[in-house]
Amino acid sequence: MADPHVISALERKRDEIEKAITAYERKLKQAKRDLSHVNASLRLFKIEGERLEFPVHVDIHRLFKRGELATLCKEALAKEGPLDTRELARRVVKAKGLDQSDDVLRQSITYKIVQALRLQAKRDKIVMLPKRKGVRVWSLIA
Repeated sequence: MADPHVISALERKRDEIEKAITAYERKLKQAKRDLSHVNASLRLFKIEGERLEFPVHVDIHRLFKRGELATLCKEALAKEGPLDTRELARRVVKAKGLDQSDDVLRQSITYKIVQALRLQAKRDKIVMLPKRKGVRVWSLIA
């Protein structure tokens, strides 16, 4: 029979190795997460051709001069009568000569239109009509 001292030493060594393996597995998982983040960042910066897989964040803060968005909307409303927010966004994208097929851009402009026209409505320059299919309709004051 083996010496109890040898058995206890081997068991300690086994526990030590198991702890080391667990620690290495944790580090390996973290390294894999880090690698996936780096790869995702690389894909964002190396995209060429079609950008359908990763739509870029659209910051339209500086796309319009002060008051330009409200002016474009008022012109469209004067020409065509009451329009909903989505229709106004299409008119604004077309008037600015932007990509009309870019849904992300159009959605960002839609949010900006709501903000701009709500302020105009508070100043009694535009009327907010009831929603049509869940979308706010806007009209100039008659």
